[in-house]
Amino acid sequence: MENTMMENPAITTQVWLALVQLHADYAAAVDREDWDAWVDFFTEDCVYKVQPRENHERGFPLATLALLSRNMLKDRAYGIKETLFHDPYYQRHVVGLPRILKADGDVIEAEANYSVFRTKLGQETTVFNVGRYIDRIRITPEGLKLASRLCIYDTEMIPNSLIYPI
Repeated sequence: MENTMMENPAITTQVWLALVQLHADYAAAVDREDWDAWVDFFTEDCVYKVQPRENHERGFPLATLALLSRNMLKDRAYGIKETLFHDPYYQRHVVGLPRILKADGDVIEAEANYSVFRTKLGQETTVFNVGRYIDRIRITPEGLKLASRLCIYDTEMIPNSLIYPI
């Protein structure tokens, strides 16, 4: 049986609200293209993957993007800011309320649905990516930090290339 806020006294209303705030702050940072802030959401030994649903459900390791430490996230952020050339576009994240799957000590396992919309200059806004975040979150003295974020997207394909984090 999954632990929920009602079943696990370690998950207080304060912790749940902090989790909601984490999702809102994460989406805002990515939407405003604040890549340094994006990196700060993660622990040093983090995992960040963007993976198709089919691969995730079948246990296949292949991911569209796999960053296996905070240093790799920093490298990606640098690449976005300094070296990648692409048609500019804006992203807008809509993140559902998180669902706590398990809480044990200072680790929370949670998931939340997300939608990412993309707007290229002079074009209509389109749905870019839809799926769910599967997170392992650590409670730290600095607040909640993502130890692992799996962005499991529903479609088998994504348009063009994946430049910005989901």
